[in-house]
Amino acid sequence: MREPIRGDQDVCWGGRHYDPNANPAQAQWLKVMGERGWTVPDWPKEYGGGGLSPAETKVLREEMRAIRARNPLNSFGISMLGPALLKYGSEEQKLDHLPKIARGEIRWCQGYSEPNAGSDLAGLATSAEDAGDHYIVNGQKVWTSYADKADWIFCLVRTSKASKQGGISFVLFDMESPGVSTKPILLISGYSPFCETFMDNVKVPKANRIHEENKGWDVAKYLLGHEREMISGMGLGGQGESPLVAGAIATIGLDHDGRLADPVLRTQIALFEVRAKAFAAMSERFIDELKAGRAHPAQPSMMKYVGTELNKDRHELMMAAGGSDALEWESERSNTGAAPRAWLRTKANSIEGGTSEIQLNIIAKRILELPGA
Repeated sequence: MREPIRGDQDVCWGGRHYDPNANPAQAQWLKVMGERGWTVPDWPKEYGGGGLSPAETKVLREEMRAIRARNPLNSFGISMLGPALLKYGSEEQKLDHLPKIARGEIRWCQGYSEPNAGSDLAGLATSAEDAGDHYIVNGQKVWTSYADKADWIFCLVRTSKASKQGGISFVLFDMESPGVSTKPILLISGYSPFCETFMDNVKVPKANRIHEENKGWDVAKYLLGHEREMISGMGLGGQGESPLVAGAIATIGLDHDGRLADPVLRTQIALFEVRAKAFAAMSERFIDELKAGRAHPAQPSMMKYVGTELNKDRHELMMAAGGSDALEWESERSNTGAAPRAWLRTKANSIEGGTSEIQLNIIAKRILELPGA
């Protein structure tokens, strides 16, 4: 669990369909960390967390990075749904869902965007008809990451047409419910992590609604902040020696002074590394302010914008450093084109979780308070 991640096969998402025999070391790592509550060290113990203070959580994560330990569990339940449940969920809902998230027993996906409601998310049309003790949900979601592999979905539905934001509710339901189907979307990377999700007369118990009816927009906005924080984390990249430097040295070699032989690329990588270190420092400050309750509500937009731009730049430089070898698409030597496929995948970073243009608008209006923004 200290070896570098080679691809999707080395990432653990947990869930009902997770096969512990595929990677026994990863399964053991998840089990041990889950038992300690260290998959979510700052969550309360009664909800499956570690009960650590913000300072203790920071130390734990620093020590994990120091030994280059892999993340025991990747989870939209941890990064997005969990914080929303902690703030808006009932005690029964917290006790029901949070421990399962912490142990990696349920894999979640997000039902937000629709074909005609992307940046204008509040324009969503998926309907939830009141049927007594449950809703009947009909509609379509798009860009649902890993919907074909998820166990449950947290979903925005329209329970009233009185107003755009005022008629939205936030519900949870099992992806194996009758009437739910998914269709993968092929991306330019050759992979299909995103899906279309269809709901045809899906029965959703009202007990699965989080917060009040028609007030799901409050939950949605809160969750989006955590999603943007999660996406911004890709700007930090990996730990240890820079893959940019290592890759460039392997391809281009060193000059007689022991420096990267290509002076232009050397300068570009140096500038990038400075920006990356500045972003890491900014991220530490943001996390500290967030835990102390002093973070600006719009800061996740700033973090998301900078983090995604950094990640795109990192992969551009990795392709440049790799030369023509970086274009290999299917060979065994290239791990079936891991580098170019990852490079192409980053093109979506500035769209998913709120486009860069939307984030810049939010920064201009709410942080810089520019006139006319």
